[in-house]
Amino acid sequence: MAVRLNNPEMQAKIDRWVAETGRGPDELIEDAMAGYFEELAQTREMLNSRYDDLKSGRVKPVPGDEVSARLREKSAVRRSQPGSLRNVPYAVILPPPPNCGRKRTVRGG
Repeated sequence: MAVRLNNPEMQAKIDRWVAETGRGPDELIEDAMAGYFEELAQTREMLNSRYDDLKSGRVKPVPGDEVSARLREKSAVRRSQPGSLRNVPYAVILPPPPNCGRKRTVRGG
């Protein structure tokens, strides 16, 4: 089956995968679609379950500003702990200049 897409970037990706894997484009697209629909079904199931939990009262919603405050607090605690990269001094390592370590010969005279 020949596969031609209107999106040149997507077409290039498919062509590259065909060349790299030796599989046909129809097989690659079929696998991709199967994976997409499986992931979509799992996501939908998870969202339905969470909605049911909220609706039944098994879990209580947390306001967005409270979530943000909790995350900021956790982040501040982690940054203040020993070993945090935030407290580690750093240096920028630059590549050596051209001719570094080479003897220069002056010609002419």
